[in-house]
Amino acid sequence: MPELPEVETTVRGLARFLDGERIVRVALNRLDLRRPFPPDLVQVLTGAKVVGLSRRAKYGLVHTDREQTMIFHLGMSGRWRIDPESLGKHDHLVIETAGHVFALNDTRRFGSVDLVATNSLPSWPQFAALGPEPLGSDLTPQHLKSALTGRKQAIKLLLLDQRIVAGLGNIYVCEALFRAGISSRKPGGRVTRAALERLVPAIRDVLNERITDG
Repeated sequence: MPELPEVETTVRGLARFLDGERIVRVALNRLDLRRPFPPDLVQVLTGAKVVGLSRRAKYGLVHTDREQTMIFHLGMSGRWRIDPESLGKHDHLVIETAGHVFALNDTRRFGSVDLVATNSLPSWPQFAALGPEPLGSDLTPQHLKSALTGRKQAIKLLLLDQRIVAGLGNIYVCEALFRAGISSRKPGGRVTRAALERLVPAIRDVLNERITDG
């Protein structure tokens, strides 16, 4: 499954060609991925101008001037192809601007696409329950200390809980814990404040390094 650095890299790659552009054509080559495409997706996106791209946890967001945001999740095998030589049977959503073609390719179809009013994004059910972004200022040792107090589960499992930290996956949790000198099996409630002071920058370093690596 694409993890946070892969999604961040994808969003940045799309932004180079899509940000500020007007969408001239949208095509759906099937009715669904993991769940159906929004019924008004083609109508809302066609003619809309992209006013920004961002990421929340493992979701990519494409913001438009129609106060609607397209949210995509890459699932297990999803990826965006930019200006493909030809379209294949797994290119399920195709978006065109005046100069480029963007194809959402998903062989296993575990991904998803949603359309949400931009001002309602914080309350969208999939986002409302998420914890702070690991690369944002809200992830602090104090936040982790409060979230872990009294917890008997292993610290690794707790960090994979999206309600505690949004977007962390198994590989990056293991690496961050290793760098911080914390056993992945240690109960979360027994991790000291000093250890959490090491863990927060370790999480950021691991993710930023992978994003830099592309």
